[in-house]
Amino acid sequence: MNAPKVKNLNLAKEKAKILLGNHDYGLTKAKLDSIGCGMCLAKWTQTTIHLQMGQTHSCHHPSTHKIPLSELKRNPSALHNTRFKKQKRKEMLEGKRPEECNYCWNVEDNSPQFSDRVFKSNQSWSKPHFDTIKELGWREDFNPTYVEVAFSNQCNFACSYCGPSFSSKWAAEAKKFGPYPTQDNFNDVKALQADGKMPIHHTEHNPYVEAFWKWWPDLYQDLHTFRITGGEPLMSKDTWKVLDYIIEHPNPNKELSIAINSNLGIPDKLVDRFIEKIQRICDEDRVKEFIVFTSVDTWGDQAEYIRDGLVFNKFWDNVNKVLEKCPRINLTFMSTYNGLSIPNYHKLINGIYQLKEEYGSTDRYWNSAAFLDSSYLRFPTHQTVQVMPQEWSSKIYEDAQLADFLSVPLFDHKYVGYSDIEIQKIKRIYDWMKAPVDEQRLKTQRRNFGYFFRAHDERRGTDFCKTFPEFEKFYHECLNIKL
Repeated sequence: MNAPKVKNLNLAKEKAKILLGNHDYGLTKAKLDSIGCGMCLAKWTQTTIHLQMGQTHSCHHPSTHKIPLSELKRNPSALHNTRFKKQKRKEMLEGKRPEECNYCWNVEDNSPQFSDRVFKSNQSWSKPHFDTIKELGWREDFNPTYVEVAFSNQCNFACSYCGPSFSSKWAAEAKKFGPYPTQDNFNDVKALQADGKMPIHHTEHNPYVEAFWKWWPDLYQDLHTFRITGGEPLMSKDTWKVLDYIIEHPNPNKELSIAINSNLGIPDKLVDRFIEKIQRICDEDRVKEFIVFTSVDTWGDQAEYIRDGLVFNKFWDNVNKVLEKCPRINLTFMSTYNGLSIPNYHKLINGIYQLKEEYGSTDRYWNSAAFLDSSYLRFPTHQTVQVMPQEWSSKIYEDAQLADFLSVPLFDHKYVGYSDIEIQKIKRIYDWMKAPVDEQRLKTQRRNFGYFFRAHDERRGTDFCKTFPEFEKFYHECLNIKL
């Protein structure tokens, strides 16, 4: 099937320029399109598996789907190779565009940019498998090379934008007090249970975790990138089982990258145990790289308010401890920029820069000790930056300028300042806040903002106006909105 016609000549010219200027991506796109305009290697090579939910998807854009237990009984790799995914692979090989991948089709049809299907198919964990996948067809199982897995929702934090599905602390609170008084059900346990979105409790038998460990010895042989998410992974026995397995079984793939999420707000004994495992894995060259992902959304007591359970000074001490004692790792800050991030985000930018300067070294991957991966919150909608008064957009723009000021050319020093991609991600937050929002929708979201944080203070013993004096007037205005 031929690619859809470009809507206008100017767009066609822009596409041509980008193809010429990005030769490698252009070749990858041409190879994919030789099979069909919907072809994407990620449907074979990449997977995210929520074992606590029994759900999976390939790529982060399509929604997750249920993993049938009946398929797992005879084939543990059906954690990834579900019948549903195989049907989408079939569509791709036949030149069709799966509807669940509309994110990429919108990019390709309405802009000159490459979509994520091209970027993902061009990755080192995906690109070498093109011919194998082409010849394999859609019926056969394929061991993914990029795997993200969550074993449980066990967590000691209850971040304001999270929910019962991904935090056991959140689930306990929601069961005790009921859902928050907002016009959505992201924290309504009964509604989540009815939709099949409540996880298996970490103390109960989990057939999906059982299937994972049956599959793991075979999967491990083909892995390029493996990442554990949560919950809080370091509270899960399965995370430690993975780390011990890596130590005891050298992987034949010398390109193996291991990544583990952690809030780094866990007890000292777990932090020390984690450091010991990292040191051994790195010192014995068990992996090519080890990345620790941690999360923080602003600075100080405002960060503590957003991420209930966080003790900021202790968290920052642990960040320094990990970077000091594990000189080969990179630590990436997953920063979910939300409305409450705005006042003090500049302090976080400065803090991470100091980490780059102190711990950066040519011995580290990317030369930088720390990387800021900022994304903007999209759900729940009442806490997004779009809900906040527009005058605060200038503050986000200033944050992007600060990061730009703190940038340095790669390899120019022993450390790296803010890279272009880090800066651009902050700029995208500004662009998103400035995007037009339906007025009635905005009114509803702001009402939810006020009602949510009033209940937050009542349930958790916090004080919104004391913690965010900048937003006190706005908060009370939200509470007085009538729908």
